[in-house]
Amino acid sequence: MAKSDKINFSTPSGFPEFLPSEKRLEVYLIDIIRRVFESYGFTPIETPAVERLEVLQAKGNQGDNIIYGIDPILPPNRQAEKDKSGETGLEARALKFDQTVPFAAYIARHLNELTFPFARYQMDMVFRGERAKDGRFRQFRQCDIDVVARGKLSLLYDAQMPAIITEIFEDINIGDFVIRINNRKILTGFFQSVEVEENQIKACIATIDNLERSGEGKVKFELEKEGISSEQTEKIIEFIKIDGSVDNVLDKLNHIAQSFPEAEQFKLGVTELATVINGVRDLGVADKRFCIDLSIARGLNYYTGTVYETTLIGHEALGSICSGGRYEELVGMFLGEKMPGVGISIGLTRLISRLLKAGILNTFSPTPTQVVVVNMQEDLIPVYLKVSQQLRQAGINVVTNFEKRPLGKQFQAADKQGIQFCVIIGADEAAAQKSSLKDLKSGEQVEVALADLPEEIKRRLT
Repeated sequence: MAKSDKINFSTPSGFPEFLPSEKRLEVYLIDIIRRVFESYGFTPIETPAVERLEVLQAKGNQGDNIIYGIDPILPPNRQAEKDKSGETGLEARALKFDQTVPFAAYIARHLNELTFPFARYQMDMVFRGERAKDGRFRQFRQCDIDVVARGKLSLLYDAQMPAIITEIFEDINIGDFVIRINNRKILTGFFQSVEVEENQIKACIATIDNLERSGEGKVKFELEKEGISSEQTEKIIEFIKIDGSVDNVLDKLNHIAQSFPEAEQFKLGVTELATVINGVRDLGVADKRFCIDLSIARGLNYYTGTVYETTLIGHEALGSICSGGRYEELVGMFLGEKMPGVGISIGLTRLISRLLKAGILNTFSPTPTQVVVVNMQEDLIPVYLKVSQQLRQAGINVVTNFEKRPLGKQFQAADKQGIQFCVIIGADEAAAQKSSLKDLKSGEQVEVALADLPEEIKRRLT
Protein backbone atom coordinates (compact mmCIF):
# COMPACT_ATOMS: atom_id res chain seq x y z
CA MET A 1 0.00 0.00 0.00
CA ALA A 2 1.41 3.39 -1.00
CA LYS A 3 1.99 5.93 1.75
CA SER A 4 -0.71 8.20 0.31
CA ASP A 5 -3.22 5.32 0.48
CA LYS A 6 -2.84 4.71 4.21
CA ILE A 7 -6.10 4.70 6.16
CA ASN A 8 -6.53 7.35 8.83
CA PHE A 9 -7.44 5.23 11.85
CA SER A 10 -7.40 8.02 14.46
CA THR A 11 -10.62 8.50 16.43
CA PRO A 12 -13.00 11.22 15.24
CA SER A 13 -12.65 14.45 17.23
CA GLY A 14 -14.72 14.43 20.42
CA PHE A 15 -15.28 10.67 20.51
CA PRO A 16 -13.26 9.27 23.44
CA GLU A 17 -11.53 5.89 23.51
CA PHE A 18 -10.44 4.41 26.83
CA LEU A 19 -7.34 2.39 27.60
CA PRO A 20 -7.99 -0.69 29.80
CA SER A 21 -6.87 1.15 32.96
CA GLU A 22 -9.35 3.96 32.24
CA LYS A 23 -12.18 1.62 31.25
CA ARG A 24 -11.75 -0.37 34.47
CA LEU A 25 -12.16 2.88 36.42
CA GLU A 26 -15.35 3.63 34.49
CA VAL A 27 -16.73 0.14 35.17
CA TYR A 28 -15.92 0.55 38.89
CA LEU A 29 -17.79 3.87 39.02
CA ILE A 30 -20.73 2.48 37.07
CA ASP A 31 -21.00 -0.37 39.57
CA ILE A 32 -21.14 2.07 42.50
CA ILE A 33 -23.70 4.26 40.78
CA ARG A 34 -25.84 1.27 39.77
CA ARG A 35 -25.80 -0.14 43.29
CA VAL A 36 -26.97 3.14 44.81
CA PHE A 37 -29.64 3.66 42.13
CA GLU A 38 -31.03 0.17 42.67
CA SER A 39 -30.99 0.56 46.47
CA TYR A 40 -33.61 3.29 45.99
CA GLY A 41 -35.77 1.12 43.73
CA PHE A 42 -34.72 2.39 40.30
CA THR A 43 -34.86 -0.16 37.50
CA PRO A 44 -32.75 -0.20 34.29
CA ILE A 45 -33.99 0.58 30.80
CA GLU A 46 -32.32 1.48 27.51
CA THR A 47 -33.61 3.73 24.75
CA PRO A 48 -32.37 3.92 21.14
CA ALA A 49 -29.38 6.09 20.30
CA VAL A 50 -31.48 7.49 17.46
CA GLU A 51 -34.78 9.32 17.98
CA ARG A 52 -37.16 11.16 15.73
CA LEU A 53 -36.09 14.76 15.48
CA GLU A 54 -39.51 16.04 16.51
CA VAL A 55 -39.16 14.10 19.77
CA LEU A 56 -35.75 15.60 20.56
CA GLN A 57 -37.02 19.10 19.76
CA ALA A 58 -40.13 18.76 21.91
CA LYS A 59 -40.88 21.29 24.63
CA GLY A 60 -38.82 24.06 23.09
CA ASN A 61 -35.56 22.11 22.93
CA GLN A 62 -34.28 23.38 19.62
CA GLY A 63 -31.19 21.29 20.11
CA ASP A 64 -28.33 23.58 19.18
CA ASN A 65 -26.06 20.60 19.78
CA ILE A 66 -28.11 17.92 18.05
CA ILE A 67 -26.23 15.67 15.63
CA TYR A 68 -28.54 15.44 12.61
CA GLY A 69 -28.84 13.30 9.52
CA ILE A 70 -29.03 9.77 10.87
CA ASP A 71 -30.56 8.10 7.80
CA PRO A 72 -29.36 5.08 5.83
CA ILE A 73 -26.80 5.84 3.13
CA LEU A 74 -27.97 3.89 0.11
CA PRO A 75 -25.81 2.91 -2.85
CA PRO A 76 -26.57 4.62 -6.18
CA ASN A 77 -28.66 1.70 -7.46
CA ARG A 78 -30.99 2.00 -4.43
CA GLN A 79 -31.38 5.78 -4.11
CA ALA A 80 -35.04 5.55 -5.08
CA GLU A 81 -35.87 3.52 -1.98
CA LYS A 82 -37.70 5.25 0.86
CA ASP A 83 -37.84 4.48 4.54
CA LYS A 84 -40.79 2.16 5.20
CA SER A 85 -42.08 4.55 7.87
CA GLY A 86 -42.49 7.21 5.22
CA GLU A 87 -39.77 9.44 6.66
CA THR A 88 -37.66 11.30 4.17
CA GLY A 89 -35.02 13.98 4.49
CA LEU A 90 -31.77 13.93 6.37
CA GLU A 91 -33.17 15.68 9.45
CA ALA A 92 -36.01 13.25 10.12
CA ARG A 93 -33.95 11.54 12.84
CA ALA A 94 -30.99 12.40 15.04
CA LEU A 95 -28.81 11.09 17.86
CA LYS A 96 -30.15 11.68 21.35
CA PHE A 97 -28.42 14.54 23.19
CA ASP A 98 -29.68 13.59 26.68
CA GLN A 99 -31.66 10.81 28.38
CA THR A 100 -34.65 12.79 29.72
CA VAL A 101 -36.50 13.64 26.51
CA PRO A 102 -36.09 10.10 25.09
CA PHE A 103 -37.28 8.76 28.47
CA ALA A 104 -40.43 10.85 28.16
CA ALA A 105 -41.06 9.32 24.73
CA TYR A 106 -40.30 5.85 26.16
CA ILE A 107 -43.08 6.29 28.73
CA ALA A 108 -45.49 7.40 26.02
CA ARG A 109 -44.64 4.31 23.98
CA HIS A 110 -44.99 1.88 26.91
CA LEU A 111 -47.63 3.61 29.03
CA ASN A 112 -49.82 0.56 29.54
CA GLU A 113 -46.88 -1.74 30.31
CA LEU A 114 -45.45 0.33 33.20
CA THR A 115 -46.40 0.75 36.85
CA PHE A 116 -46.44 4.30 38.23
CA PRO A 117 -44.68 6.05 39.83
CA PHE A 118 -42.10 4.62 37.42
CA ALA A 119 -38.48 4.95 38.56
CA ARG A 120 -35.77 4.09 36.06
CA TYR A 121 -32.05 4.47 35.55
CA GLN A 122 -30.06 4.62 32.32
CA MET A 123 -26.34 4.59 31.66
CA ASP A 124 -26.40 5.08 27.89
CA MET A 125 -24.22 7.08 25.53
CA VAL A 126 -25.51 10.48 24.40
CA PHE A 127 -24.28 12.62 21.53
CA ARG A 128 -23.80 16.36 21.15
CA GLY A 129 -22.60 18.20 18.08
CA GLU A 130 -20.48 20.72 19.97
CA ARG A 131 -16.89 21.75 19.55
CA ALA A 132 -14.68 19.07 21.02
CA LYS A 133 -12.20 20.33 23.60
CA ASP A 134 -10.63 19.34 26.90
CA GLY A 135 -13.31 17.72 29.04
CA ARG A 136 -16.02 18.23 26.40
CA PHE A 137 -17.04 15.35 24.16
CA ARG A 138 -19.40 14.64 21.31
CA GLN A 139 -20.10 11.18 22.68
CA PHE A 140 -20.23 10.50 26.39
CA ARG A 141 -21.94 8.28 28.95
CA GLN A 142 -24.68 9.78 31.09
CA CYS A 143 -25.91 8.04 34.23
CA ASP A 144 -29.48 9.21 34.82
CA ILE A 145 -32.35 8.48 37.16
CA ASP A 146 -35.90 9.79 36.84
CA VAL A 147 -39.17 8.98 38.53
CA VAL A 148 -42.44 9.88 36.80
CA ALA A 149 -46.02 9.68 38.08
CA ARG A 150 -49.48 10.13 36.62
CA GLY A 151 -51.27 13.17 38.03
CA LYS A 152 -49.21 13.85 41.16
CA LEU A 153 -45.66 13.14 42.32
CA SER A 154 -44.66 13.57 45.95
CA LEU A 155 -41.98 16.15 46.70
CA LEU A 156 -40.25 13.47 48.76
CA TYR A 157 -38.98 12.07 45.47
CA ASP A 158 -37.26 15.45 45.01
CA ALA A 159 -35.81 15.04 48.50
CA GLN A 160 -34.41 11.60 47.63
CA MET A 161 -32.22 13.00 44.87
CA PRO A 162 -29.69 14.76 47.18
CA ALA A 163 -29.58 11.62 49.34
CA ILE A 164 -28.70 9.55 46.27
CA ILE A 165 -26.10 12.07 45.08
CA THR A 166 -24.52 12.13 48.54
CA GLU A 167 -24.30 8.36 48.81
CA ILE A 168 -22.71 8.00 45.36
CA PHE A 169 -20.03 10.64 45.82
CA GLU A 170 -19.21 9.59 49.37
CA ASP A 171 -18.74 6.01 48.13
CA ILE A 172 -16.52 7.21 45.29
CA ASN A 173 -14.60 9.23 47.89
CA ILE A 174 -13.85 12.26 45.74
CA GLY A 175 -13.62 14.73 48.64
CA ASP A 176 -15.98 17.42 49.93
CA PHE A 177 -18.89 18.45 47.76
CA VAL A 178 -22.07 20.47 48.14
CA ILE A 179 -25.46 20.00 46.45
CA ARG A 180 -26.94 23.40 45.61
CA ILE A 181 -30.73 23.36 45.61
CA ASN A 182 -33.27 25.88 44.32
CA ASN A 183 -36.81 25.97 42.94
CA ARG A 184 -37.64 27.47 39.56
CA LYS A 185 -41.00 28.70 40.90
CA ILE A 186 -39.11 30.96 43.30
CA LEU A 187 -37.21 32.55 40.43
CA THR A 188 -40.30 32.82 38.22
CA GLY A 189 -42.32 34.30 41.10
CA PHE A 190 -39.62 36.81 41.95
CA PHE A 191 -39.34 37.97 38.34
CA GLN A 192 -43.12 38.42 38.32
CA SER A 193 -42.98 40.39 41.58
CA VAL A 194 -40.51 42.89 40.10
CA GLU A 195 -42.74 43.19 37.04
CA VAL A 196 -40.65 41.34 34.48
CA GLU A 197 -42.88 40.55 31.50
CA GLU A 198 -44.02 36.92 31.14
CA ASN A 199 -42.39 36.61 27.73
CA GLN A 200 -39.04 37.68 29.23
CA ILE A 201 -38.92 35.28 32.17
CA LYS A 202 -37.47 32.20 30.41
CA ALA A 203 -34.66 34.27 28.89
CA CYS A 204 -33.96 35.81 32.30
CA ILE A 205 -33.75 32.38 33.94
CA ALA A 206 -31.34 31.19 31.23
CA THR A 207 -29.21 34.29 31.82
CA ILE A 208 -29.16 33.81 35.59
CA ASP A 209 -28.04 30.22 35.05
CA ASN A 210 -24.81 31.60 33.53
CA LEU A 211 -23.90 33.74 36.55
CA GLU A 212 -21.11 31.47 37.79
CA ARG A 213 -19.57 31.05 34.33
CA SER A 214 -20.07 34.59 33.02
CA GLY A 215 -19.83 36.78 36.13
CA GLU A 216 -22.13 39.44 37.51
CA GLY A 217 -21.20 42.11 34.95
CA LYS A 218 -22.04 39.91 31.98
CA VAL A 219 -25.33 38.81 33.56
CA LYS A 220 -26.36 42.43 34.13
CA PHE A 221 -25.50 43.23 30.52
CA GLU A 222 -27.51 40.28 29.20
CA LEU A 223 -30.53 41.09 31.40
CA GLU A 224 -30.58 44.67 30.22
CA LYS A 225 -30.20 43.45 26.64
CA GLU A 226 -33.41 41.45 27.22
CA GLY A 227 -35.16 44.71 28.09
CA ILE A 228 -34.89 44.43 31.87
CA SER A 229 -34.44 47.86 33.45
CA SER A 230 -31.34 48.63 35.51
CA GLU A 231 -33.54 48.92 38.62
CA GLN A 232 -35.07 45.50 38.01
CA THR A 233 -31.64 44.07 37.26
CA GLU A 234 -30.23 45.32 40.58
CA LYS A 235 -33.15 43.74 42.46
CA ILE A 236 -32.63 40.43 40.64
CA ILE A 237 -28.89 40.35 41.33
CA GLU A 238 -29.42 41.27 44.97
CA PHE A 239 -32.00 38.51 45.30
CA ILE A 240 -29.98 35.68 43.77
CA LYS A 241 -26.98 36.61 45.93
CA ILE A 242 -28.89 35.87 49.15
CA ASP A 243 -26.87 33.28 51.08
CA GLY A 244 -26.33 31.87 54.55
CA SER A 245 -27.40 28.66 56.25
CA VAL A 246 -30.34 26.74 54.83
CA ASP A 247 -32.60 27.90 57.66
CA ASN A 248 -31.49 31.52 57.31
CA VAL A 249 -32.18 31.54 53.59
CA LEU A 250 -35.62 29.99 54.11
CA ASP A 251 -36.38 32.67 56.73
CA LYS A 252 -35.35 35.39 54.27
CA LEU A 253 -37.49 33.87 51.54
CA ASN A 254 -40.51 33.68 53.81
CA HIS A 255 -39.98 37.31 54.77
CA ILE A 256 -39.81 38.32 51.08
CA ALA A 257 -42.97 36.31 50.40
CA GLN A 258 -44.81 38.44 52.98
CA SER A 259 -43.71 41.55 51.09
CA PHE A 260 -45.32 40.23 47.89
CA PRO A 261 -48.77 39.01 49.00
CA GLU A 262 -49.88 38.54 45.38
CA ALA A 263 -46.85 36.44 44.38
CA GLU A 264 -48.50 33.01 44.62
CA GLN A 265 -45.88 31.34 42.43
CA PHE A 266 -43.10 32.63 44.69
CA LYS A 267 -44.86 31.40 47.85
CA LEU A 268 -45.50 27.99 46.30
CA GLY A 269 -41.82 27.70 45.36
CA VAL A 270 -40.72 28.56 48.90
CA THR A 271 -43.16 26.01 50.38
CA GLU A 272 -41.94 23.30 48.00
CA LEU A 273 -38.30 24.11 48.74
CA ALA A 274 -38.91 23.89 52.50
CA THR A 275 -40.65 20.51 52.05
CA VAL A 276 -37.72 19.18 50.02
CA ILE A 277 -35.16 20.46 52.55
CA ASN A 278 -37.02 18.79 55.43
CA GLY A 279 -37.11 15.53 53.45
CA VAL A 280 -33.40 15.73 52.69
CA ARG A 281 -32.68 16.08 56.40
CA ASP A 282 -35.06 13.24 57.30
CA LEU A 283 -33.10 11.03 54.89
CA GLY A 284 -30.00 11.66 56.97
CA VAL A 285 -28.08 13.91 54.60
CA ALA A 286 -25.66 16.07 56.62
CA ASP A 287 -26.23 19.84 56.43
CA LYS A 288 -22.69 20.32 55.09
CA ARG A 289 -23.67 18.38 51.96
CA PHE A 290 -26.35 20.79 50.70
CA CYS A 291 -27.31 24.44 50.60
CA ILE A 292 -29.88 26.75 49.00
CA ASP A 293 -28.45 28.67 46.06
CA LEU A 294 -30.91 31.04 44.41
CA SER A 295 -28.67 31.45 41.35
CA ILE A 296 -29.19 27.81 40.33
CA ALA A 297 -31.69 27.83 37.49
CA ARG A 298 -30.83 24.97 35.08
CA GLY A 299 -31.16 26.46 31.63
CA LEU A 300 -33.32 23.73 30.04
CA ASN A 301 -36.86 24.94 29.51
CA TYR A 302 -38.58 21.82 30.79
CA TYR A 303 -37.59 22.29 34.46
CA THR A 304 -40.44 23.76 36.52
CA GLY A 305 -39.69 23.17 40.21
CA THR A 306 -36.79 21.82 42.27
CA VAL A 307 -33.38 22.10 40.58
CA TYR A 308 -29.97 20.81 41.69
CA GLU A 309 -26.30 21.28 40.88
CA THR A 310 -23.42 19.57 42.69
CA THR A 311 -20.05 21.26 43.12
CA LEU A 312 -16.77 19.74 44.28
CA ILE A 313 -15.38 22.02 46.98
CA GLY A 314 -11.95 23.35 46.08
CA HIS A 315 -12.48 22.36 42.45
CA GLU A 316 -15.34 24.65 41.51
CA ALA A 317 -13.80 25.20 38.07
CA LEU A 318 -14.85 21.65 37.20
CA GLY A 319 -18.45 22.88 37.11
CA SER A 320 -21.45 20.82 38.17
CA ILE A 321 -20.65 17.13 38.59
CA CYS A 322 -24.31 16.11 38.95
CA SER A 323 -27.43 18.11 38.14
CA GLY A 324 -31.14 17.80 37.44
CA GLY A 325 -34.56 18.84 38.59
CA ARG A 326 -38.35 18.52 38.42
CA TYR A 327 -40.49 18.86 35.33
CA GLU A 328 -44.27 18.87 35.07
CA GLU A 329 -45.14 18.81 31.38
CA LEU A 330 -42.32 17.06 29.52
CA VAL A 331 -43.82 13.55 29.59
CA GLY A 332 -47.45 14.64 29.47
CA MET A 333 -47.01 16.62 26.27
CA PHE A 334 -46.67 13.32 24.37
CA LEU A 335 -49.90 12.00 25.90
CA GLY A 336 -52.00 15.03 26.79
CA GLU A 337 -52.10 14.31 30.52
CA LYS A 338 -50.31 15.56 33.62
CA MET A 339 -47.22 13.41 34.30
CA PRO A 340 -44.74 15.13 36.64
CA GLY A 341 -41.22 13.81 37.04
CA VAL A 342 -37.92 14.52 38.75
CA GLY A 343 -34.42 13.30 37.96
CA ILE A 344 -30.68 13.83 38.08
CA SER A 345 -27.83 13.14 35.69
CA ILE A 346 -24.13 12.40 36.03
CA GLY A 347 -22.12 13.00 32.86
CA LEU A 348 -19.77 10.14 33.70
CA THR A 349 -17.32 10.43 30.80
CA ARG A 350 -16.84 14.13 31.41
CA LEU A 351 -16.59 13.58 35.16
CA ILE A 352 -13.89 10.92 34.81
CA SER A 353 -11.88 13.13 32.47
CA ARG A 354 -12.07 16.09 34.84
CA LEU A 355 -11.31 14.11 38.01
CA LEU A 356 -8.34 12.30 36.44
CA LYS A 357 -6.86 15.56 35.22
CA ALA A 358 -7.34 17.15 38.65
CA GLY A 359 -5.66 14.17 40.35
CA ILE A 360 -8.79 13.41 42.38
CA LEU A 361 -9.16 9.94 40.88
CA ASN A 362 -6.52 7.55 39.56
CA THR A 363 -6.81 4.90 36.89
CA PHE A 364 -6.81 1.22 37.79
CA SER A 365 -4.22 -1.36 36.76
CA PRO A 366 -4.75 -2.44 33.14
CA THR A 367 -6.20 -5.83 34.09
CA PRO A 368 -8.43 -7.32 36.81
CA THR A 369 -6.14 -10.36 36.89
CA GLN A 370 -4.78 -11.12 40.36
CA VAL A 371 -2.74 -14.25 39.64
CA VAL A 372 -0.77 -15.67 36.72
CA VAL A 373 -0.15 -19.42 36.59
CA VAL A 374 3.20 -19.49 34.78
CA ASN A 375 4.19 -22.12 32.24
CA MET A 376 7.27 -24.08 33.28
CA GLN A 377 6.86 -26.98 30.87
CA GLU A 378 4.28 -27.88 28.23
CA ASP A 379 3.48 -31.35 29.58
CA LEU A 380 2.17 -29.78 32.81
CA ILE A 381 -0.57 -27.81 31.03
CA PRO A 382 -3.31 -30.12 32.49
CA VAL A 383 -2.04 -29.27 35.99
CA TYR A 384 -1.99 -25.54 35.23
CA LEU A 385 -5.53 -25.66 33.92
CA LYS A 386 -6.78 -27.56 36.95
CA VAL A 387 -5.08 -25.16 39.40
CA SER A 388 -6.39 -22.14 37.47
CA GLN A 389 -9.96 -23.41 37.72
CA GLN A 390 -9.51 -24.16 41.41
CA LEU A 391 -8.49 -20.53 41.98
CA ARG A 392 -11.32 -19.13 39.86
CA GLN A 393 -13.87 -21.16 41.79
CA ALA A 394 -12.52 -19.48 44.93
CA GLY A 395 -13.27 -16.06 43.40
CA ILE A 396 -9.73 -15.23 42.25
CA ASN A 397 -9.08 -13.73 38.79
CA VAL A 398 -6.52 -15.86 36.97
CA VAL A 399 -4.61 -15.88 33.70
CA THR A 400 -2.97 -19.13 32.60
CA ASN A 401 0.12 -18.81 30.44
CA PHE A 402 -0.37 -21.33 27.62
CA GLU A 403 3.03 -20.74 26.02
CA LYS A 404 6.36 -21.60 27.66
CA ARG A 405 8.77 -18.65 27.84
CA PRO A 406 11.73 -17.80 30.08
CA LEU A 407 10.46 -17.44 33.63
CA GLY A 408 11.86 -13.90 33.97
CA LYS A 409 9.90 -12.75 30.93
CA GLN A 410 6.68 -14.22 32.38
CA PHE A 411 7.30 -12.34 35.64
CA GLN A 412 8.07 -9.16 33.71
CA ALA A 413 4.85 -9.35 31.66
CA ALA A 414 2.76 -9.92 34.81
CA ASP A 415 4.42 -7.06 36.67
CA LYS A 416 3.89 -4.67 33.75
CA GLN A 417 0.13 -5.25 34.03
CA GLY A 418 0.08 -4.77 37.80
CA ILE A 419 -0.59 -8.44 38.58
CA GLN A 420 0.65 -9.22 42.07
CA PHE A 421 1.09 -13.00 42.23
CA CYS A 422 2.60 -15.74 40.10
CA VAL A 423 2.03 -19.44 40.76
CA ILE A 424 5.03 -21.58 39.82
CA ILE A 425 4.64 -25.33 39.35
CA GLY A 426 7.44 -27.48 37.94
CA ALA A 427 7.71 -31.27 37.73
CA ASP A 428 8.87 -31.63 41.35
CA GLU A 429 6.10 -29.35 42.69
CA ALA A 430 3.44 -31.15 40.66
CA ALA A 431 4.58 -34.53 41.99
CA ALA A 432 4.48 -33.21 45.58
CA GLN A 433 1.14 -31.39 45.03
CA LYS A 434 2.83 -28.10 45.91
CA SER A 435 3.55 -24.77 44.26
CA SER A 436 5.75 -21.73 44.71
CA LEU A 437 3.83 -18.46 45.15
CA LYS A 438 5.78 -15.35 44.15
CA ASP A 439 4.64 -11.89 45.27
CA LEU A 440 5.87 -9.52 42.56
CA LYS A 441 5.34 -6.47 44.76
CA SER A 442 7.48 -7.62 47.68
CA GLY A 443 9.68 -10.13 45.88
CA GLU A 444 8.81 -12.77 48.51
CA GLN A 445 8.40 -16.37 47.34
CA VAL A 446 6.85 -19.08 49.51
CA GLU A 447 5.99 -22.74 49.12
CA VAL A 448 2.27 -23.54 49.36
CA ALA A 449 0.38 -26.84 49.07
CA LEU A 450 -1.96 -26.81 46.07
CA ALA A 451 -4.92 -27.56 48.34
CA ASP A 452 -4.12 -24.46 50.43
CA LEU A 453 -3.31 -22.17 47.50
CA PRO A 454 -6.69 -20.41 47.15
CA GLU A 455 -6.90 -19.45 50.81
CA GLU A 456 -3.28 -18.36 50.96
CA ILE A 457 -3.71 -16.07 47.95
CA LYS A 458 -6.95 -14.61 49.31
CA ARG A 459 -5.26 -13.95 52.65
CA ARG A 460 -2.38 -12.14 50.97
CA LEU A 461 -4.66 -10.16 48.64
CA THR A 462 -6.47 -8.61 51.59
